[in-house]
Amino acid sequence: MAAPATWAFWALLSAGFAALTAIFAKVGVEGVDADLATLIRTVVILVALSAFVGIAGKWTNPFVLAPRTWIFLGLSGLATGASWVCYFRALQLGDVAQVAPVDKLSVVLVAVFAAAFLGERPSWRDWGAIGMITAGVLLLALRK
Repeated sequence: MAAPATWAFWALLSAGFAALTAIFAKVGVEGVDADLATLIRTVVILVALSAFVGIAGKWTNPFVLAPRTWIFLGLSGLATGASWVCYFRALQLGDVAQVAPVDKLSVVLVAVFAAAFLGERPSWRDWGAIGMITAGVLLLALRK
């Protein structure tokens, strides 16, 4: 039986795994340099994804991809790495219940960046929800 192919199914799985990531990372960064912890996490991801791509038969020659694809995937990778380095340092310094919500301000920033750079146009209702996310993040982050 094939897995559901809806965006909502995969987005909910992503949220669940992201939540586990925060909990596991908070415990994992105790007593280790945050940058080394990020490197270890990255190596685990590289091995796991390599195995998945190979086993699933999804490997194709990446050198035939368009230069634009390489540039933007490279930039995405650099942004991901920078995010992870900052996230792990924040987890070492703060409570996971404060760090994770602030990290989710990315939801707000994605909406703003998508409107500014990709021409996406969220509705007024969408902007209202984005405003509520912002308010929720502030309430959680500034609780102490």
